[in-house]
Amino acid sequence: MSIIAEFTVPADQFALSETLSKVPDMIVEIERVVAHGPEQIMPYFWTTEGDYDQFETAAAEDPSIEHLEKIDEVENAALYRANWVQNAGLVIYAYTEIDARLLEATGQNDQWTLQLRFDDQEGVDQFRDYIKQNEFNIDLHRIYAPTHPASEAHHGLTKTQRETLITGLRSGYYEIPREMTPKELAEKFGISQQALSMRFRRGHRALVENAFTVSPPKDE
Repeated sequence: MSIIAEFTVPADQFALSETLSKVPDMIVEIERVVAHGPEQIMPYFWTTEGDYDQFETAAAEDPSIEHLEKIDEVENAALYRANWVQNAGLVIYAYTEIDARLLEATGQNDQWTLQLRFDDQEGVDQFRDYIKQNEFNIDLHRIYAPTHPASEAHHGLTKTQRETLITGLRSGYYEIPREMTPKELAEKFGISQQALSMRFRRGHRALVENAFTVSPPKDE
């Protein structure tokens, strides 16, 4: 039975600590992670809600990553990839040692919020031991098995994703024609249309991965 853990960790124990402190309004969301063995990891991540020139300048001087490359750019958002060269132990261990899957990672200012999926309780216990041995300062919010259809945690959705999908449904966002436009729905949440689009994308992805797949791809 898979188990999902949601927790926060200080940016200086994870990634982009110096960058996030210099661009505190910027939101960084990891799209996916590619692990190239036990010593190298390459995250792909979206950035929104901040100054991109300032972000790139700060990231170029951040010792936690190297070889920053912009992959794509859309309205109010940009996709980057980079080599993670410092403080990547948490994710490398999860991916290479216990086959955990990073479902979501969002960083802003001085902390990251992460959601990890483990295959079983043994993986969770191993991860707890690793955290304790390496003295990570982690604040665990909740840990659960997504098995009950009526549960808020069902299908691995975060609280924000669930709220966005349900509000969209109740507001007529999914109707044809739409009864509420993306702009109107974004304004309802007080976010940009791109941030709203990313919420929907991650929520839909979580639903598909948890409802229709048995195990995650090993190369992500």
